[in-house]
Amino acid sequence: MCLQGETAMAHRLTLTSLVLLLFLPIALAADWPQYRSGPKRQARSPEPLPSRLVAAWHLATPPPDPAWPRSDRMAFDRAPQPVVAGGRVFFGHSADGAVYAVDLATGDVEWKFFTEGPVRFAPATWSDRVIVGSDDGSVYALRQEDGELLWRMKAAPGDDLVLGNGRVISKWPVRGGPVVRNDVVYCAAGIWPSEGVYLYALDPGDGDVRWKNDRAGEIYMGQPHGGAYAQSGVAAQGHLVATEHQLLVPTGRAVPAVFDRATGKFLYFHLQRYGQKGGALAMAVGDVFFNQGWGYDAGRGDKQVQIDAEQVAAGDGYIDAARGNKLRRLRWVVEEQADRRGKKRAVKTLKPEWSVTLPFRVTSLSIAGDEPVVGGSGKVAIVDPKTRRIRWQAEVDGNAHGLAVAQGRLVVATDKGIVTCFGSSGEGGDRRASTRAAPTTTRPRGRVAPASVLHQRMPEKGFAAVLSFDDLDELVEVIRGSSLNFVVVEPERARAEALRRRLASSGVAMRRIAIWNRPPGDTHLPKYFANIVICGRDRRWDDATWDAIMREARRLQRPYGGLLAVRSRDRWSIDVRGDLEGAGSWSHQYGDAANRLNSGDRLVEGRLTALWFRDIPFDVPQRHGRGPAPLFAKGRLIHEGLDGIICVDAYNGVELWRYALPGVLRAYDGDELMGVAGTGSNLCIGGDSLFVRYGSKCDQILLESGERVRTFEVPASSGDSPPWGYLASDGERLYGTSADAEHVVTYRYIDRGGDMKRLLTESRSLFAYDVASGKLLWQYDAGDSIRHNAIALADERVILIDRPQARFDRLKKSTDRDHPMGTLISLDAATGDVQWKNNAAIFGTVLIAVPELNAVIMSYQPTRFRLDSERGGRMAVFRISDGKRLWDHAAKYASRPLVVGDTIYAQGGAWDLSSGKPKDFPFKRSYGCGILAAAEKMLLFRSATLGYCSLEHPAETLDYGGIRPGCWVNAIPVGGIVVMPDASAGCRCSYLNKAWMAFEGRPLP
Repeated sequence: MCLQGETAMAHRLTLTSLVLLLFLPIALAADWPQYRSGPKRQARSPEPLPSRLVAAWHLATPPPDPAWPRSDRMAFDRAPQPVVAGGRVFFGHSADGAVYAVDLATGDVEWKFFTEGPVRFAPATWSDRVIVGSDDGSVYALRQEDGELLWRMKAAPGDDLVLGNGRVISKWPVRGGPVVRNDVVYCAAGIWPSEGVYLYALDPGDGDVRWKNDRAGEIYMGQPHGGAYAQSGVAAQGHLVATEHQLLVPTGRAVPAVFDRATGKFLYFHLQRYGQKGGALAMAVGDVFFNQGWGYDAGRGDKQVQIDAEQVAAGDGYIDAARGNKLRRLRWVVEEQADRRGKKRAVKTLKPEWSVTLPFRVTSLSIAGDEPVVGGSGKVAIVDPKTRRIRWQAEVDGNAHGLAVAQGRLVVATDKGIVTCFGSSGEGGDRRASTRAAPTTTRPRGRVAPASVLHQRMPEKGFAAVLSFDDLDELVEVIRGSSLNFVVVEPERARAEALRRRLASSGVAMRRIAIWNRPPGDTHLPKYFANIVICGRDRRWDDATWDAIMREARRLQRPYGGLLAVRSRDRWSIDVRGDLEGAGSWSHQYGDAANRLNSGDRLVEGRLTALWFRDIPFDVPQRHGRGPAPLFAKGRLIHEGLDGIICVDAYNGVELWRYALPGVLRAYDGDELMGVAGTGSNLCIGGDSLFVRYGSKCDQILLESGERVRTFEVPASSGDSPPWGYLASDGERLYGTSADAEHVVTYRYIDRGGDMKRLLTESRSLFAYDVASGKLLWQYDAGDSIRHNAIALADERVILIDRPQARFDRLKKSTDRDHPMGTLISLDAATGDVQWKNNAAIFGTVLIAVPELNAVIMSYQPTRFRLDSERGGRMAVFRISDGKRLWDHAAKYASRPLVVGDTIYAQGGAWDLSSGKPKDFPFKRSYGCGILAAAEKMLLFRSATLGYCSLEHPAETLDYGGIRPGCWVNAIPVGGIVVMPDASAGCRCSYLNKAWMAFEGRPLP
């Protein structure tokens, strides 16, 4: 027996030795344990790939849901980013919020762990665990073997949620992708400086905080425009980079910020110095770090070398760089260079060694051994650096954005969510990996679900919030039968996880599902966001809890038609929320047809915080073209672009409809144009309709659906189809003018796009149509000319200035500055009859009506982009009822005036409307083109970033940092919130984000 035992032991040892010998090359082969292989993100594996590779397996995951799909600076989540350790491939997913563990040999999914938000950055592996950050504001450590949660660290400072990039996420998402160096995990939360940004060093064993920097966002510093300053510091969007002594934090669209790795102390962030450079991809090599085509000295952040590259990887003594379809190898050399004083010194720089043009655009780049590995559209290839030819290539499904080289294999991930592993030719066939999905859950037969009753009332677009639902099977049916985005709040972790897995296995697109484990009566979800709130009387809730749930439901319920569906037993009761009292509106370019630049909103006040933000694929004119202001009515946000109009739900950012008008704003697509500052807007809201003029026509569009009702035209008596100029509506009537196509003014006559011949500022006649019948009611022919800015509607009157043109405005330079006075006229809005005239010293170019105070204000518009005729320095007020002048004073101001209550405000001063007496108004702002916009308690403006102030404390300018408004009227306080669609097209300045946004006000501390 003893001999037999020894023989058996010897056999086992022999078999073990054979297994080790067979798999030793793989066991000793290098892993790819972090994004781009390691903490410096150099994207290099020391091992070459086999001479011949074949597809070993393919794994289909959901298509990714990138945060900024149109940004060329923030492509970090175009595809899952794989890392490889211990024979497994790990990656996070932006669509379903899961972390995947995949068998490297077979491609089978061994486990999935769901976070509560999208996972946009690669995990980092350490010891036996995989560490990942999520948009839910937390960092997770999972056991590599089975996905068990070992620890969770809440990086967000609070529980507040926001609609971010179309998803419900933490207000402080973890988008500083985690990096591990010397047994420390580094990560960062927060992408908006004004909300707070939080950097951490963590113990990877238990998640304990080694250090925290919570002041990185609160830095008063120079912004991308020279001379512009704001309380707007660092944000975190990109995979962090850890060097021996420094932590590099990519900041989104800007250059990285640098911190001391040992202590977290802020070192530098050269935002203003490099105001048009930056991006999310950073890499460190020695004492240089690379970002968006430039190499910087890591010690001080000084520019060192330009490499003109979108993709970079670092080898031994060289850099591989790719832009477009050109791949180059650059070798480090030391050469003598003369400084400014002519003194020579040794400088380390990069010199081209070779280049090759590839048959596809490079979207990802790594190095295996010394061979570049490149991914592109439908392709992945290896380039031989000796022959400078592609020595191997294969097709992949989609655009290859994720690469990992490990254990003799190449793992490729694409923007379609397809992960493919290529191995040596002897490793097996091409197989489709299994996701091991659980069977779909179905309801027992014979049970009638009330889900169909609910589906009949559900809106087609938007968000549904589910605060209480006791039957998970029924809830799955409700979600599957709807196209809405669902936010489910479930206090029991086990039930939340069960629902998540049922939905994932049922075929529902998980990108439209968010499941949050928290009390349903205290969700911290953004107010007003839900198009429908669903609550079932759950047996778990006592009366006090149910009352709290109902209060929370009404807080979330969207004004202007949002639903609250409450089920008791098998009956549903549906409540429809009405208008939001005190919310105001913004129906015309300057707020209303009276031009007050005031929405009348009485609700928004305090410190602004994000309600929603997202990128919407909608092209708008150049910011210097000064396109039309956004409009708001009944919870709908209207914005006009180059080729049409878009309507968005103002409370959650969901697109509702589009109206195509090819080329409608192409004339505004240029630099340094007056735009609507002179022409006035080409769209307005009247009643339930939106009106948009183009050419000689004006379309009436239903605000609810975007469907066209009818088309109006400039009256034939005005000539041969002259352009439609001014546009306004009071709901009952539509007002327009016949523009003077010969009077073409300009700000600088610089040929930088646009079409000046279509940017018309004055008209020959004014007319009115009956909206209901489409009948022309009347027409007023000007004695001289009507400037579009000098028309105001109020109190059933149309008030205008009929005045000779300032012909010198047509010239770049002119010594003639004589602008004859005009006549102030009031017309009956219904008949067009002249009610009164005043031709005594009518000097102005702008009219603002205030019917509550029986007043009309005459002023100039002396802004930075002024015409010569906008002289400024004077202001007058007349009675609306009879045209009598009430006062006429010298007044120094540098923006278009606005009215709040009984006060006229402008940059430079404030005046009592009744008497003209100056009021204290210590307003100031940093750099910023554009003008002020008002609600009853707040002013909004551009001050480098988004600036605002309380009218009670105008000397205290507050900033919402990390983003810039447009160059005229862009951010408007209305509807109980502030809305700011993107109007920054053409700007390459490195504001940290570029987005559509909405904000709510919170009480000031």
